[in-house]
Amino acid sequence: MTTQQPETIAVIGGTGAEGGGLALRWAAAGHRVIIGSRDATRARQAAGELSALLPSAMIEGDESSAAAAKASIVVLAVPFAGQMQTAIALRLALEGKILIDVTVPLVPPKVSTVQLPQGGSSVVLVQKALGEGVRVVSAFQNVSAHKLKKLDHAIQCDVLVCADSKEARQRVIQLAADAGLRGIDAGPLANSVAAEAMTSLLIWINRAYKVPDAGITITGLP
Repeated sequence: MTTQQPETIAVIGGTGAEGGGLALRWAAAGHRVIIGSRDATRARQAAGELSALLPSAMIEGDESSAAAAKASIVVLAVPFAGQMQTAIALRLALEGKILIDVTVPLVPPKVSTVQLPQGGSSVVLVQKALGEGVRVVSAFQNVSAHKLKKLDHAIQCDVLVCADSKEARQRVIQLAADAGLRGIDAGPLANSVAAEAMTSLLIWINRAYKVPDAGITITGLP
C-alpha cells in the first residue's frame, strides 16, 4: 500500500523489534522514516539493516532528539522503564506534533501479570507531563513484534487507537492502515488503560496455549 499522505516519521526506539518493524512497514508505504536512538551510530546501523531489506525506501538514523526535531510525527517505542525519561527529554522537539506512544507497562519478571502505574495508564501520565502542546496517541501495544518485518505477512490483529484529539486519532488510524493493520477508534486517551493491560494478558495466552502471536480483533464492525 502506498500512502496518500507521506510524513517524516521518527521512531524513537526503532532499534528494537516493534519499532523497527513499524518503521519498515511505514517506509514500504512511502513515508520517510528516521530511526532514533540515544546512540546515533546504533541508530544508523539499524537504519542500514532496514534499508537492506527495502533498498528503495527512505530510511535513515540519528540521535533521538535530532530525529524527533526533523519529524512531523514521532513514535515512542522504548521499554517502559525509559518511557517517561525519554519523552520528557524530547519535549521541545515534540511541541506541536503527534506523539504515538506504543509503550506497555511491563514489569519483569512478571510480564504476564497486569501491573499498571498508579492503577492507571502510562500514556496518560506522559500526556500530563508533556502538556497540551503535544498530542499524545496510544496505539500498537497489542501487535506482535516478530512478524512486523515480514512485509508479505497479513497480521491478524486490530490496533486500538486512543487520544483526546479526534484529529490525531484519525491520523494514526490511517498510519495503521499504511502499515497493513486495521486501526480502531477507541476513544479518549484514558481508554488506553485497556490496551496497556491487554498486552500482559496476551503474553499469558501465548504461554498458556504455546502460540507466538495472540492478538485482538474487534467484531461486529463493517
